[in-house]
Amino acid sequence: MGRIQLPDYGKSTLAEVLPAVAAHLLADSPQAVHGCRDVLGIPQADRYVLVMVDGLGHELLAAQRFRAPYLGTLLDDAIGLTSAVPSTTATSLSTIGTGLVPGRHGIVGYAFRAQDEFILNALTWDDRIDPVSFQPEPTWLERLGHDPQIAVSTVSLAKFERSGLTQAALRGSQFFGLDDEADADYRIKQIVAASQSGQRSLVYAYERRLDHAGHSLGCGSAEWSQTLDEIDAWIEQLRSALDPQTCLLVTGDHGMVDVPSNHQVIIEDTPILAKELDLIGGEGRLRQLYTERPQEVATRWQRWFGERAIVRTRDQAIEEGWFGTVDLRVRDRIGDVLVAALDDWAIMTLTRPGELTLVGQHGSLTPEEMRVPDSTDRRAVAPRT
Repeated sequence: MGRIQLPDYGKSTLAEVLPAVAAHLLADSPQAVHGCRDVLGIPQADRYVLVMVDGLGHELLAAQRFRAPYLGTLLDDAIGLTSAVPSTTATSLSTIGTGLVPGRHGIVGYAFRAQDEFILNALTWDDRIDPVSFQPEPTWLERLGHDPQIAVSTVSLAKFERSGLTQAALRGSQFFGLDDEADADYRIKQIVAASQSGQRSLVYAYERRLDHAGHSLGCGSAEWSQTLDEIDAWIEQLRSALDPQTCLLVTGDHGMVDVPSNHQVIIEDTPILAKELDLIGGEGRLRQLYTERPQEVATRWQRWFGERAIVRTRDQAIEEGWFGTVDLRVRDRIGDVLVAALDDWAIMTLTRPGELTLVGQHGSLTPEEMRVPDSTDRRAVAPRT
């Protein structure tokens, strides 16, 4: 397993995907805004469909490309992208939705310190926090939707429509809800219909089943491979159903590694690690620790973990570019100490016992977790005249 891969913000991360799409959709529009540029070289089109496959890491897809005949063939021309840091769903979806680095949009992990000294789980959210105030930067769905000629749509599970994370990171589109994510025919019908709306269009479609299979059974399991088969099949069917001039983009929010139970280090069972901690955030592969003594805690944790983890204080991580440019309003959300597990290790906490059942995990800086595909079916896109 590789060591670490930091994001190259502004050049090859998930933050660059929707600005690239916008550069084409708004090319001749008075609604064009700052930051609307294509550094990825995606095809020019009037209609785009972006499929986000939760848990689809580049390394995982490359290793299983024979199981995914459609997505596998797109890898040869795929743009090399990374997630932001941490390599986790809440941060990645916020990064792709806003086109901003985590230090700007402020969704700095799966679970992190929010107002009033409590840990916010960004996936389940909390009614005490207004998502629009918490993440006030406009999303690219909102920006594109300001142009009356562009139809902007989301096709995802119905229960996500009003979630805090959707309102924070992906607000601004017409939402088409799914009750059964396994009903490929209905999902494809919804995406195709949405893509045909307006004079130009963007459809964002979210697929989560691969991530669930990896967490519960491992990304090395037969069930994970079978789920990849099913996802590959419906995306290929989608490509066939779309107008040939529609540009189909497929990416993931993070990769994953399987963590054996004997490589789960439990903080509360290790007194030297539990000492002087006020709050524990993050997740097993990238812990965010809140403490009044960050340097002492960081030194002690690095000495204990050795080569099994990279430990940084907040200031060190910011200086190394983990979160990109960090706004003052976001700074205190980031852990005082960050612990990125390496190889197949994880740092667990009894305050979140459900995490102890996870086999596949993500969040850290390894290429297996950080690298994601940005696969474009370039064969089907006809140049605009």
